[in-house]
Amino acid sequence: MRTTQAQHRSSWGLAAGAFAALGTALVSTAALAAGIGQPEPWQMDRQVAVTENARDIHTFEQGMHWLSFGISAFVLGLIVYCIFKFNAKANPVPSKTTHNTMIEIAWTIVPVLILVAVAIPSFRLLRTQLSDPKADVIIKVIGHAWYWSYEYPAVENGGGFTFDANIDEDKQPKLLGTDNDMVVPVNKIVKIQVTAADVLHSWAMPSFGFKIDAIPGRLNQFWFKAEREGTYHGQCSELCGARHAYMPITVQVVSDEAYAAWLAEGKTKFARLDDGSKFAEAK
Repeated sequence: MRTTQAQHRSSWGLAAGAFAALGTALVSTAALAAGIGQPEPWQMDRQVAVTENARDIHTFEQGMHWLSFGISAFVLGLIVYCIFKFNAKANPVPSKTTHNTMIEIAWTIVPVLILVAVAIPSFRLLRTQLSDPKADVIIKVIGHAWYWSYEYPAVENGGGFTFDANIDEDKQPKLLGTDNDMVVPVNKIVKIQVTAADVLHSWAMPSFGFKIDAIPGRLNQFWFKAEREGTYHGQCSELCGARHAYMPITVQVVSDEAYAAWLAEGKTKFARLDDGSKFAEAK
């Protein structure tokens, strides 16, 4: 099989692309300054996972990177082999072979098997995400242009209030702090019901391993169980208008005792008068 000069250049271009893909796969799996609850300078990996769902996503992603690495290495090996095996110098008399039944069967079946192998853990992860376990806490999240509202139902020791969370540009990390934070208890199943009052938004929390669209007239639902106390930051991840970049999300994960105290305090802090103004501000 005789190869032309153009084919040689094409082969080397493919080889360079394969090397680039390998480099990307290796770099993207390196945990470089992975942040806990917030992004870090020069971070290249995901934020530290604090839920089982987030850890499963990271594991699946790393598996995909290694799969991509293996496929890229195999393709690169085939390219190099063909360059040396089928060049004009090694084949002064070109081959007239046009078909190879076994190779054609292999390049059909092998990708199908790879896709099946990828689909099994993928669907298992989706099943976990879309399951509906019994919730310890239910919070309704409403996206506005451009801030978030949180509704806590009334419970025995507090709750029954609503508050808005606007960006606080004086807080750190920059553009990720809010004047009122969402608070949840640690190691409890928290169910989030998300909608929007105006346009499309998306409530995204990287450390929890999920984001969910906020759609006007529709109530979407997700759940998480944070296993580590701390403050975690996210952002709206749906382009929603001029101040899309200025509607951050801050979630505080606290102990059961601190959560109960916050609920009791919030019933007064976020109480509203008949005219809609805050009771605390009116005082």
